[in-house]
Amino acid sequence: MKYVFHPEALTEYAEAVQYYTERRAEVAQAFIDAVEDAIYRIRESPTRWRPIDEDIRRCLTRKFPYGILYTIEQDYILILAVMHCSREPGYWKSRRE
Repeated sequence: MKYVFHPEALTEYAEAVQYYTERRAEVAQAFIDAVEDAIYRIRESPTRWRPIDEDIRRCLTRKFPYGILYTIEQDYILILAVMHCSREPGYWKSRRE
């Protein structure tokens, strides 16, 4: 199944990559790999993760404290947030419209 990022989720992802790049390029690449792995797992089995808020589901990345929040639309998966787990819960809710 194909997927698309909400524009703000894509910005979050880019900012996190930039943060890790400023530390070490190897860590940034490991972060990218972890996010891409989570997206792959979501695409392979989108209903595997239970809803956390109505139709919003969360898949945690491996090795990094991030969750991929997404909805299953008719023809694609919409990634609403690439959320650091220490962020305030629900900050992404306005992206559902």
